[in-house]
Amino acid sequence: MVLALVTACGTAPVGDGGGEGGTKDRAAGERWQPKPGTDWQWQLTGRLDRTVDAPVYDIEGFDHTKATVAGLHRDGRKVICYLSVGAWEDWRPDAEDFPKSVIGRSNGWEGERWLDIRRTDVLEPLLAKRFDMCRDKGFDAIEPDNVDGYRNRSGFPLTAADQLEFNRMVARLAHERGMAVGLKNDLDQIPQLVKDFDFAVNEQCAQYGECDRLTPFIRADKAVFHVEYELSPDRFCATSEKLKLSSLEKKMDLTAWRRTC
Repeated sequence: MVLALVTACGTAPVGDGGGEGGTKDRAAGERWQPKPGTDWQWQLTGRLDRTVDAPVYDIEGFDHTKATVAGLHRDGRKVICYLSVGAWEDWRPDAEDFPKSVIGRSNGWEGERWLDIRRTDVLEPLLAKRFDMCRDKGFDAIEPDNVDGYRNRSGFPLTAADQLEFNRMVARLAHERGMAVGLKNDLDQIPQLVKDFDFAVNEQCAQYGECDRLTPFIRADKAVFHVEYELSPDRFCATSEKLKLSSLEKKMDLTAWRRTC
């Protein structure tokens, strides 16, 4: 499932684009590495609620400032930068930088279209600028969305090999900037990609009976940040606790509301 619900009219303040130097790149051993069972909060829309008692916040990268990230750090939080990397969004400030030749079919969400991930020559420098923005705002990690276009009607003849190459490029761009990076959904490629990513983000594995497929991350001592939209906690928490998933129930608009196990 692809989920990208952020709109240009969100109430969170629009952030700066970076360019202030940022943090120095960190060696792999110095990157943040969230452990299985780490609690988290995922909020992509609405005014950011900083009172949620969770050590990890996953928030929109474009819509929040360096000051907001610094404030979360002062509160003792680690902060993940949400970005769409495999789909074009028509409201982003850099939308016109993407040539029409790499923009494909709709991914089902208004204003969004799949990207031709084979064109790394075009996409890598554009994504590098976005990752620079996250680094310069002080984020600890990246949540790159829409990294399973090869399994969707993208408008391009994408293969599993194309997706692996693209996803590894995404992981490399984050690591080069000293940030951790999560694999979003893309369950089929977990065995090949678990070594490249520092954690996983999953939607609805309990609803579809797929949570066991995330265990390679847990065995590697890497967190799996998991959300369900249509199941209440009493229907997934037993499985989550057994597998050591970091599970939430959220509304699909991804405001601050949440229920935990």
